[in-house]
Amino acid sequence: MNGLESIASGPMWAAFVGFVIVMLALDLFVFGGNKAHKVSVKEAGIWSLVWVSLALLFNGGLWWYLKGTVGADIADQKALEFFSGYLIEKALSVDNVFVFLLIFTAFQVPQQYQRRVLIYGVLGAIVMRAIMISAGAWVVSEFSWVLYLFGAFLLYTGLRMLVAVDQEPDVANNPVLRFARRHLKVAEGDHGERFFVTRGGARYVTPLFLVLILIEVTDLVFAVDSIPAIFAITTDPFIVFTSNMFAILGLRALYFLLVDVADRFHLLKYGLAMVLTFIGTKMLIMPWYHVPVQASLTTVAVLIAGSCIASLFIAKKEGAK
Repeated sequence: MNGLESIASGPMWAAFVGFVIVMLALDLFVFGGNKAHKVSVKEAGIWSLVWVSLALLFNGGLWWYLKGTVGADIADQKALEFFSGYLIEKALSVDNVFVFLLIFTAFQVPQQYQRRVLIYGVLGAIVMRAIMISAGAWVVSEFSWVLYLFGAFLLYTGLRMLVAVDQEPDVANNPVLRFARRHLKVAEGDHGERFFVTRGGARYVTPLFLVLILIEVTDLVFAVDSIPAIFAITTDPFIVFTSNMFAILGLRALYFLLVDVADRFHLLKYGLAMVLTFIGTKMLIMPWYHVPVQASLTTVAVLIAGSCIASLFIAKKEGAK
């Protein structure tokens, strides 16, 4: 890629893509990801721990490999970039969780069917993210000034989130949903976990398929924020792609882990808005000052942790009244 250097060779890309395919296949066909069942907090916690552990193991393996091939300095830098990017993507994916919960609640989707919707949502998200990252990397390599547009967009998005943090999206009047209802034959009612049914020789989509469409569109909208955000940390396509993929692969487990306690983290959206504002500002001031990756990592961690702790503290305080 013109102008964008990557530490990854062809075999490294192939190995990582193979890893993602194998993990998705195991989830679908071995661990029952395609079967309807209610996911317990314990199961979600175990899978969250598995995905975070795999991300950290990958980072450790990447550092070890690079240390032996290109030296300790580059290995340290790339490992730090991956961890910072992963933390940012993981934090921003929490906002997805809040919207997913709103969509499932609006459509009254039983929890045992939510897992199937999310596994296909993750598959679609992986394809969309791969396309968007490739396009973003190409654009940045050809037109480096686009990074400043990314920064302005993230700053605007963060400030807009701060102003409208308490406003919930109107799922019922979503334009994508209205378009789908106008152009697709929808079989209203409960059809279990099926996305399609046949009536009188005609094929209909179920309300669960409409939910899947909204989940995919939601991730596409969030990707527009999250992908520019990681380009503020690194322009290495391999680091951007791998950190994004690990965050996406762990998204479903994160949803089921937080679904019952989402209301307790009511100030987290302020933290996420401030993260976007900080990253946008960081990108805009690059010509005059380059914020070190360590400083970015610390700032993001403090904002997220601070908003979570403040949420718990204020919730307890209000409950005591």
